Amino acid sequence: MRQLLQNDDLGKLIVRLSVGILILFHGINKVIHPDSFDGLGQMLQGVGLPAFLAYGVLLGEVVGPLMAIVGWQARIGGLLMAGNMVVAVLLVHLPQFWSLNEQGGWTLELQAMYLFGALAVMLLGSGRMAIKPD
Repeated sequence: MRQLLQNDDLGKLIVRLSVGILILFHGINKVIHPDSFDGLGQMLQGVGLPAFLAYGVLLGEVVGPLMAIVGWQARIGGLLMAGNMVVAVLLVHLPQFWSLNEQGGWTLELQAMYLFGALAVMLLGSGRMAIKPD
């Protein structure tokens, strides 16, 4: 029992799977509803960036999560997911940065959990329970 409770590789697997799978749902939704790229493109144009950069969300919400889930170049996958979350907060959620929700929690707590979970994957790597441990 003690060995199970002190298993760093299992902990890394749990973090990789939870962050990767939950962010991947957002990416799959965008793939299923490609019109969402139009809205993202308009937001990017609103801050002076080209609309085609909206497709970069596929790196942070599909490619990065898949890399983390399978444990191939998990650190790069974590970086892609973290970068995606930073852009999402800056483009969409910045006005909510200093606000609390109705339950008293930070309005951006979900985005923060994704961001810091992705940073943990980036810093910890895949562990041994991976296709290609790093």
